[in-house]
Amino acid sequence: QLRCLLRMVTLHGIPKDWDNYPKDLLLFLSPSAYAATGSCTQFFRNIGNANVDVLPRESPERKKLLLEALACLGIPGTQINEENAKVLGQLLCDLGGEYIRTSGGILLKHLS
Repeated sequence: QLRCLLRMVTLHGIPKDWDNYPKDLLLFLSPSAYAATGSCTQFFRNIGNANVDVLPRESPERKKLLLEALACLGIPGTQINEENAKVLGQLLCDLGGEYIRTSGGILLKHLS
């Protein structure tokens, strides 16, 4: 249903007021398509507030979102700072154990 709604909303291009739409719609929108209306950081901040469980945990779409978020935020390794943790929001749950080990308490605080 969300994919169908997204097709209807974007029929004539990406709306300028995209931030006013339900955040769950963003799960099906390409970050590059959103970039025309806002920053990638804002896009992933909105994704972090969406119900990412709409996408199955191991789905290619969800994995791609996490990889694109890490690239957008300029996170080259496995260390996540406080600000990036806030942006990633629900996507933090998809990070591997190496991120938890190197980021320590910052991630644990957000994952609890």
